Amino acid sequence: MQLAQQPVYVMRGHAAPIHALHFYRSNSRLVSADADGWAVVWNLATRRPVAVWKAHDGAVLGVSDWDDCSIVTHGRDNKIYVWQLRLGDEAGLDTELPAASQSDRRHPWLLHSLEVNALNFCAFSMCYEIHSGPNSDGPRAIMIAVPSSRDPNTIDIYHLPSGNRRHVAIGSDLSFKTGMPMALKLLYMGSCLSLIAGYESGHAVVFSLDSSAQAWSTIYYSKPHTQPVLSLDSTPGGLSFYTSSADSIIAKHQMPPDDTATASNTAASPPSLMINTHHAGQQGLVLRSDGKVFATAGWDSRIRVYSGKTMKEVAVLKWHKEGCYTVAFARIFDDTGPLPELSTELCTTTGNEIVQTNQATLTVAQLRENRTKKSHILAAGSKDGRVSLWEVF
Repeated sequence: MQLAQQPVYVMRGHAAPIHALHFYRSNSRLVSADADGWAVVWNLATRRPVAVWKAHDGAVLGVSDWDDCSIVTHGRDNKIYVWQLRLGDEAGLDTELPAASQSDRRHPWLLHSLEVNALNFCAFSMCYEIHSGPNSDGPRAIMIAVPSSRDPNTIDIYHLPSGNRRHVAIGSDLSFKTGMPMALKLLYMGSCLSLIAGYESGHAVVFSLDSSAQAWSTIYYSKPHTQPVLSLDSTPGGLSFYTSSADSIIAKHQMPPDDTATASNTAASPPSLMINTHHAGQQGLVLRSDGKVFATAGWDSRIRVYSGKTMKEVAVLKWHKEGCYTVAFARIFDDTGPLPELSTELCTTTGNEIVQTNQATLTVAQLRENRTKKSHILAAGSKDGRVSLWEVF
């Protein structure tokens, strides 16, 4: 184990605990969201806010981006909102931070709104629909998984931009009691839409969709935890996934081979690896995009980094004085080419004029953003309302 040094930077400005973090737009932006419903988009090159608005009337549970052009937020007010936030939209938004004033801000254009369930503090999970055809007029279609508003012990999946509820009450046929879902991961394993769920009972369950019959089956389940699952994440491709809980256990689960991943798997499977960290209350578990390491946010104010392969603790990040609730990794890119000009062709609608007018500025920004792109940045959010940035391996 190695005790890490100080963060490379600390972002201050929230007046409430940070509940969600997400890097996007080639790591040039970080969005943070708090317990009072505020969302802040930070420019990672300048470390300054470029958009600040009240996204929800209650705490924000989760946040993501949709093709770099929109921000998706899920709040305790039982709403999922999709906000239009293209590169060219940032100039028209307020940048005064919530800690400075709680007055209203100009918010991004609201594209979509879904009435969902937020009873059990379980954040949404989204993935892109790989079977949808190309759409030159807008972003790719996405699927969103949330606890069901009809039966909070089950899970529904919505489709956007249509707004339709595609799948209802997933998990209603389980033969064991799970309580409410506490953490979700929606993903494609190969070409098969799959859902990983962590439950109040400590169970971890994997569901798979039979696309021909449009029916969900349980292909894996395990109960490594004695307390509710707080968070989970999967490796690229979904070959394995990790769960953390209110207890001190972190478990690694291996997906069953294709020839055994059927609904007939009625026996519980043991995790492939399980460690007792002796630190209860590690949440926000997230793997880096290369799958080599994962991090957790601890109620004891420490951020811990583990090896994805051995699950050994490799670093402890200590700066915050209060409990940490969320962590996020900047994506690691395999290419060595120059950073695209912030996806300008996707995210602005004013044509080439803005690109030409700001060509010198964009060129300077590219130099800074290329460094951000190549840095192994980890962001951590705490009860103290601050976001710390760390360089990890």
